[in-house]
Amino acid sequence: MSEKFAFIGLGAMGSPLALHLAKSGADLTVFDVNAAAMTRIVDAGAKAAASLAEAVSGRDVVITCLPASKEVRAVILGPEGILAHVSPGTLIVDTSTVDPETTDDVAAAAMEAGCAFADSPIGRTVDLAEQGNALFMVGATSNDFGRLKPALEAMGSTVHHCGGPGTGIRTKLVNNFLAIASAQLSAEALALGAGLGLDVDAALSVVNDTTATNGHLARLWPVKVLAGDTDPGFTIELAYKDMCLVTDAARQSGVPVVMGGAARESLNLARRLKDYGQKDFSALLDVATEHAGLAPVRSGK
Repeated sequence: MSEKFAFIGLGAMGSPLALHLAKSGADLTVFDVNAAAMTRIVDAGAKAAASLAEAVSGRDVVITCLPASKEVRAVILGPEGILAHVSPGTLIVDTSTVDPETTDDVAAAAMEAGCAFADSPIGRTVDLAEQGNALFMVGATSNDFGRLKPALEAMGSTVHHCGGPGTGIRTKLVNNFLAIASAQLSAEALALGAGLGLDVDAALSVVNDTTATNGHLARLWPVKVLAGDTDPGFTIELAYKDMCLVTDAARQSGVPVVMGGAARESLNLARRLKDYGQKDFSALLDVATEHAGLAPVRSGK
């Protein structure tokens, strides 16, 4: 890759993405408000910047991975933000999960400044990102997608071009609606099985052999909550945030999402119970059994 890159935001998801980009040999400058977060990326060959302005000045492609809409607006659109320090022709890529209105506003501001823009939210968990197996849902023009694709392939394993700017984040919301709502449904179903006295492994052998199965039950939960591991890959708190984005987008588009509203409020209850907000969202199963007064459901027990 001949272009010069900047990566802004080295949190749980941004850090492994930037690490893989650095390891690919890309000319990369990184910045995070937490200076310690830059260390392992610098060790892999990147350069650390002392400020946002220093990180993005003279860069051809600027990638952001930030917590929420507020941070994206401040970092890209603020008076000392990215657009104030880049040249026309720079490609700005936001991988954050935000509301579509924020993506549209950032895209419009970038184009007004003579820059290109792509939204490229991330699918899959932090663990998979660490392994180099992140998935990207890209909203970009065909030319900008071609320009960006090599960097995305360096950071992850799967890249989908969803359409023009704004389609990436909208696809992410649809994907997360299904993923999160089905997690809540799976939790209640397995809790019901426990309440009916069923062996979880025997029940799953049936479920995973029918159309009732899903990725949680077939792949993720056997190595997470059913194995007693609720360390966060994707927290209940983040799942709640994303379901709020889903239901807000649905309201604005006039599409009823009855199951979405129920899943959002179930997550709201879960995040307020003990310390569940910071546990992996597979721990929704533990929440469901606790509400039912049952022992936690575990495989092989």
